[in-house]
Amino acid sequence: MVEEKKDLGLTAKKDGNFSEWYNQLVLKAGLADYSSVTGCMIIKPYGYAIWEKIQEYFNKELKKLKVQNAYFPMFIPENLFKKEAEHVEGFSPEVAWITEAGSEKLGERLAIRPTSETIMYDTFSKWIRSWRDLPLRINQWCNIVRWETKAVKLFIRSREFLWQEGHCVYATKEDADYEAKKMLDIYQRMVKELLAIPSIAGKKTELEKFKGALYTLTLETLMPDGKAVQLATSHNLGQNFARVFDIRFKDKNEQEQMPWQTSWGFSTRLIGAMTMIHSDDKGLVLPPKIAPIQIVIIPIVFEKTKAKVIKKANEIKESLEEFSVELDERDYTPGWKFNDWELKGVPIRIEIGPRDLEKKQVVLARRDGNAKKTVKISGLKKEIPKILDEIQKNIFVRAGRFLKEKTQFVDKWDSFERVLEEKNMIKAFCCGDSCELAVKEKTGATIRCIPFDDMKKGKCIYCGKTASELVYFSKSY
Repeated sequence: MVEEKKDLGLTAKKDGNFSEWYNQLVLKAGLADYSSVTGCMIIKPYGYAIWEKIQEYFNKELKKLKVQNAYFPMFIPENLFKKEAEHVEGFSPEVAWITEAGSEKLGERLAIRPTSETIMYDTFSKWIRSWRDLPLRINQWCNIVRWETKAVKLFIRSREFLWQEGHCVYATKEDADYEAKKMLDIYQRMVKELLAIPSIAGKKTELEKFKGALYTLTLETLMPDGKAVQLATSHNLGQNFARVFDIRFKDKNEQEQMPWQTSWGFSTRLIGAMTMIHSDDKGLVLPPKIAPIQIVIIPIVFEKTKAKVIKKANEIKESLEEFSVELDERDYTPGWKFNDWELKGVPIRIEIGPRDLEKKQVVLARRDGNAKKTVKISGLKKEIPKILDEIQKNIFVRAGRFLKEKTQFVDKWDSFERVLEEKNMIKAFCCGDSCELAVKEKTGATIRCIPFDDMKKGKCIYCGKTASELVYFSKSY
């Protein structure tokens, strides 16, 4: 038997040193690694397999909406980048510039995209001529570079990360409004159904919206350390970029019009959020629909019965071919394998040994609670789908309970900071920009969103004046 690694498990606790627990988890579970490039990370195959599951889900939704995938250059000429002054103000501290190639200095600096509005909308101005060209719906899967980050928090914060960014053009504001909200709804359904993450949908304040947008819609959720993560955003860009990049079309009456635009996106940050929310001190806890491996079969072998047990384990694997199944025949002890697969978050573990073989059964362990039960081999195909569905639902319910318990309504300023330091998200009334800024300056908390379903009057948490907006405050990454 090969020598077993001794440092497999996590040494930090989720309820203790959360940051160290998270870093160890991502590294030891094989999701990602640090890079020799300052501020950048490496996504390992196991982590990238999760990203592929997200891509697969979302690409199906794009096809339903007739959104087409495309790809635009990652280099943006400086003259294009400067066209939208408000846009540049929002991203200039984050931009990396290319000034020379080989031994030659470039005649014009090239920005490495912090987002793609400028390079895409310059092209849209050439593609769009008539109302017949609308709506134009484009999405791209790509990498993004925002240079101000130095200290990497794997998946949550790095100089380079992966995302999708959708960019659409419409004839009317009503169409843009409708689809900006529709994309947010799709995002919320995706994070619920696929990643089992509960979220709060709402609108960003003027101070927190995307630079250059008419308004920004967002999905927010809370991590166990009391910090919020923005899961996805959808922006109605109004006609701002159309005006700057001279995007025009002739309507049905041959009159020249300016179109309305939206953009929307999410990033590999979703993987980090999912990991933080669901996982425990043993390792990852992956929802079955996102897990690269849904079932692992571990044979309990002894020399005399090894061949029979391995044969039956292979038969079980073949019978479950509609799922993602791994048969672990490595030369390690069963206990070591159990710990290894718990660390990787595989939803179901099937154990089979010589006694199980005699009784024509297996032992089945669930990762969401490690509950074990015996199941007849003949009934596995029927039992497995039900259990996977139960696990998926259970993980979402558990996360939803946490979000509800850690969201507190506060109506007095003298208790605001205390509740915030207890790692809560706070619901409170706020009357406007000056009070929003004051709260941020004094506590570090920002308004994550103005929820869609809580429009009533109350007293501003900071100044005490009448406020019409109930908002969510939290610290964030």
